[in-house]
Amino acid sequence: MKRLAVLTGLLMAGAAAIIAAQQQQQQRPPATLEIQKVKDNLYVITGGGGNTAAFVTDKGVVIVDTKLPGMGPGILEKVKSVTNKPVTMVINTHTHGDHVGSNNAFTGTVEFVAQENCKASMEKMAAFQTDEGKKFLPGKTYKDKITLLKGNDKIDLYYFGRGHTSGDTFVVFPALKIMHSGDLFAFSKGLPIIDVTNGGSGLEYPKTLMKAASGIKGVENVIPGHSAVAGWAEFKDYGEFMRDFVAAVEQAKKDGKTADQAAADLKLPDKYKDYNLGRQKACVTAIYGELK
Repeated sequence: MKRLAVLTGLLMAGAAAIIAAQQQQQQRPPATLEIQKVKDNLYVITGGGGNTAAFVTDKGVVIVDTKLPGMGPGILEKVKSVTNKPVTMVINTHTHGDHVGSNNAFTGTVEFVAQENCKASMEKMAAFQTDEGKKFLPGKTYKDKITLLKGNDKIDLYYFGRGHTSGDTFVVFPALKIMHSGDLFAFSKGLPIIDVTNGGSGLEYPKTLMKAASGIKGVENVIPGHSAVAGWAEFKDYGEFMRDFVAAVEQAKKDGKTADQAAADLKLPDKYKDYNLGRQKACVTAIYGELK
């Protein structure tokens, strides 16, 4: 019971750290946003939170993730620099404030879309609990897969299970062979945040990534949640990295090591020597909390 209490405390502390980091970001001076063309009519807007995708369709612009609160006007300004079409749809990849924080900037006839678990988590956020805030919750949700729009504008949304949270969406633009991964693949070489308070799972994380790698066809490049556009091979490699990381943590548990000991002693294959393991203790703690 004592060990469980310690693990629970550490997990709660980790969640508090996530919230504190988001609050600190919100209190900083306005971020400088940059827009770059990824391919044809697809752009990525960086800065001010998670990577925002802007997909220019025949009838309007589809936005993927809206960054931190206050970033909406900047996103709209960047969109206007490449098209005069209005934003008609917003897709949220998951519930965190640096990805849904500026939903309220997209007014008018705008459809909000997310995985059903993501919406449930968003409903718990203070920003979406007022009558005004509720207008910017997803009005359209899905369970495992949904297809939006048609032809070259077609967008496929996939849910393959828990990982970063319990409602992470992979957004695929089939005609362009591009995917936006949200924070399931936030950085191409680094440990993720496992947000257990919003249903995230360390044990399920690699399974979810590998299901996506085998279940999604035709993608060549990926827009990660917070880093530069990556290749499909890097995405697949990341799934293998998480698989090997989780396996090493499970073995440490079987060997009778505490979470602290496991975090300190963990050894991974040399091929991962360039990976950033700065979140190792938090990830090990989250995984230990799931192991029986």
